[in-house]
Amino acid sequence: MTSTARRRPYGVRNAPYGFLLPAAVLFVLFFALPIGYAVWLSFRKVRVSGLGLGSGARTEVWAGLQNYTEALTDGELLHGALRVLGYGCIVVPVMLGLALLFALMLDTEKVRLASFTRLTIFLPYAVPGVVAALLWGFLYLPDVSPFSYLLGELHLPWPDLLDGGPLYLALSNIAVWGGTGFNMIVIYTALRAVPAEVYEAAKLDGCSPLQIALRIKIPMVAPSLVLTFFFSIIATLQVFNEPTTLKPLTNSVSTTWSPLMKVYQDAFGRGDIHAAAAEAVLVALATLVLSFGFLRAANRRSRQEGAR
Repeated sequence: MTSTARRRPYGVRNAPYGFLLPAAVLFVLFFALPIGYAVWLSFRKVRVSGLGLGSGARTEVWAGLQNYTEALTDGELLHGALRVLGYGCIVVPVMLGLALLFALMLDTEKVRLASFTRLTIFLPYAVPGVVAALLWGFLYLPDVSPFSYLLGELHLPWPDLLDGGPLYLALSNIAVWGGTGFNMIVIYTALRAVPAEVYEAAKLDGCSPLQIALRIKIPMVAPSLVLTFFFSIIATLQVFNEPTTLKPLTNSVSTTWSPLMKVYQDAFGRGDIHAAAAEAVLVALATLVLSFGFLRAANRRSRQEGAR
């Protein structure tokens, strides 16, 4: 009995680790190890010796920082980063602005059919990105778009949204249409968590609904806005599905339009897995620096406001 009594606390104390073990194993196998392997590949390269392509002609050697140097001086990768930057400057403010607006509107007392409206706004997020890109891609094409037909009946021209500058608007519209609902739910959930006494006190002080929204609701959901902005930065830097799906429909989208498309092209188009690994690591580092830099700035600002 004494040995049994001694074992029970040990087993209870270690029970959480047993529950966490399957998740930890999956994390190591499908997340940590692939990342480590990609980093290892980024420091290697294939050296071709001799004129033949037989066995022994291609050997993998240590390359050091050569792949990273070539990636940082690659014009296509840098141009893709600039295109994604312009794309993000459109997507992030518009998507979060609409999400905040919809959340504030649904949080009012006089709103009708709130559940149906929430579902309607959130529903596009449930559509897979590839399906959404195909849907909008065919809506953009003048030959098959119903909007083009309606404008033609009114003798109005239909702009080519998949060519030149409008391409940014076309891609941004797909991202905004699909991501606004998710961000709206996050912000709306934070609004519903605000105590009702806060709103009642503001009404007793004579605040209008607009003043309550600007001076109480928005500051109260600032952490949720930071969270949605964080997710939006990551999604913007990793844009891949939309331009890849629209590529067969237009000549304006190249195979290296975004950094991840450049990584895919180098890995499976050119067959240079080592250069692609270095580019992928750089994209991950850029995402890490930008996202956590923003989080640190937001936390510093919140501490300063709390000190006041």
